[in-house]
Amino acid sequence: MSFDPQAACYFVNPVYRPAAGPLQQVVDPATLEPVGVYANSEAAEVESALDAVTHAQRLWGRCDAKTRAKALHALANAIETADLSRCAELMTREMGKPYPEAIGELANCGSIFRYYAEMARDEAGKVAGTTEAGSFQYARYEPLGVSVHIIPFNFPILISCWTVAASLAAGNGCIIKPAPATTLCTLEFMRLFGALPEGLVACLPGGAAVAEALVTSCRTHAVAFTGSVAAARAVGQAAAARLKPAIIEAGGSDPMIITAHAPIDVAAAGAVTSAFHLSGQICTSSERFYVVDAVHDQFVAAFVERTRALRIGHGLGRSEIGPLVSEAARTKVMRLVEDARAHGAQVVTGGRIPPAQLRGWFYEPTILTGVTHEMAIMREECFGPVASICRVADFDAAITLANDSEFGLGACLFTTSLEEAMEAAERLEAGMVWVNNPLIDNDALPFGGWKMSGLGRELSRLGLDAFRRSKMVIIDHKPTIHGWWYPYPDDWFYDAGGRKPG
Repeated sequence: MSFDPQAACYFVNPVYRPAAGPLQQVVDPATLEPVGVYANSEAAEVESALDAVTHAQRLWGRCDAKTRAKALHALANAIETADLSRCAELMTREMGKPYPEAIGELANCGSIFRYYAEMARDEAGKVAGTTEAGSFQYARYEPLGVSVHIIPFNFPILISCWTVAASLAAGNGCIIKPAPATTLCTLEFMRLFGALPEGLVACLPGGAAVAEALVTSCRTHAVAFTGSVAAARAVGQAAAARLKPAIIEAGGSDPMIITAHAPIDVAAAGAVTSAFHLSGQICTSSERFYVVDAVHDQFVAAFVERTRALRIGHGLGRSEIGPLVSEAARTKVMRLVEDARAHGAQVVTGGRIPPAQLRGWFYEPTILTGVTHEMAIMREECFGPVASICRVADFDAAITLANDSEFGLGACLFTTSLEEAMEAAERLEAGMVWVNNPLIDNDALPFGGWKMSGLGRELSRLGLDAFRRSKMVIIDHKPTIHGWWYPYPDDWFYDAGGRKPG
């Protein structure tokens, strides 16, 4: 079983099926040269995949937890022992991610299937304290059916594994709708799902029309989405109209606070990684920086020095900064930087297309100072290699401005003060807070945002619960007639005069 990037197809485990729709060309954002093709899935292909996944899920959902766990461990084994270099290379050529980061992403995928394999074995319900003698009262969890997974381009494999692993562990079947920009590497990765029962997982390439067809279908029962706020609203509304549960991760404009007690060398190194990793195309990238006046100039100098050491180039070469995913993505970044400059911000490094990379969608890692909250770059998600620095008087002012956003995905803080660390963890309005170590996640802890950054959680027990429904069960093992059953005794009623007898 192999995948050919030059032959349009879709996937229904364990085979690739030829796709009939019009071809869409995939180009390398660093060179603008063709990488391969895919076809938008047509209605008949969507229905064919739904037929297969629905049939497989009915069998999978009745499996015992140990059998499901064994299959998920087999999938983890397949991921961890496979040669994933071709998948990583396709990812780099499709969306520009540096090759070491692509390999690193793939290396983290096996463990999530192991985590949920065992979580689902251990967490299957709850026995409650009984409300009546002789009654066994408990809750059990059951699968929803077929889940839809609409995946972003920036972590196309890892993010899909986060929710697919939880859904499969809960007993569901899964249909993945990859981002158009990373369809080829996703299809290449799908071959590893051959370790699972036939038909249980499918991958349908396409754009918004395919996503809409899957979300609105009466044959799907849950949705996991990561993407823009506008798309998140559309997906959430479509799911809600059908009372379908949805996990929504809608991005953010994450703040980073540098306090007067920050270790400047560590903070500068962490800021470079948090702001410019994947050219800033991470939902939890630090975009808004609040630096306390006492250390502002020292931090900016160290931040600029480390930023200028970054190498720009193709992701298959020796570089940390690759291209943005598309011309539209770069155009948005350039618009926000120029708007900030026009309103008084200073570009201390970057702020331009690199002269050595005029072909492709490159943009230099950029640091702005003198930024205020009236500027668009502090209100919109930039999603590019730009760090906007606002000088603040003190820790309290930093917290207030960090919270002054419609987004609430993550927030970072650098400090050596335990008091500041604990207070920030309590006061920051975000679903995740990192102190002195940004961008870290943990399979056992919930990932997700507040406010406009989303609904629901991925990872942890919460991520598993998102893909299963509860059922309350009451069993009286010694049947008896209860006193409150019909018919009621006469002395329970009022007489004709409205007086209670007795």
